[in-house]
Amino acid sequence: MDFDILLPICICVVLPIMVVWLRTRAQQNEINRKTEVMLKAIESGSAIDNDFFKAQSLQKKPKSLKEKLLGRLTGACINSLLGVAGLVGGSLLWQSGCENEDSLFLVGVGAILLAVGIALFIVYFVGKRMLAGEIAAEERALEK
Repeated sequence: MDFDILLPICICVVLPIMVVWLRTRAQQNEINRKTEVMLKAIESGSAIDNDFFKAQSLQKKPKSLKEKLLGRLTGACINSLLGVAGLVGGSLLWQSGCENEDSLFLVGVGAILLAVGIALFIVYFVGKRMLAGEIAAEERALEK
């Protein structure tokens, strides 16, 4: 068997299956723990909370506008830094005499990441200016 094809098969087939299996197993373990706690509460005659088995994602509070904007700022910084690193790395490879497809690919990926980072910076600054009133109102509501 050709081992060059083994790595892409593992990444594209086995890895997603393992991620889904692990996530499902973690959820099942959480449900089992909650079931044990509920059974102990029933046995002892304690009051039972109706919202005990709700999904964890439903219990979390939604993100505020400020948190969403800061998430975009974080994404912009990461994409921009990776883009600059790709451009610099590809340029250094090109200048060192490795004029092959790898250096061009690295420059291309770096340019795309830098463009996405710049777009996210624009979204952050425009959103910050447009939503300044709503963010201030959310902060005032949280202080009360």
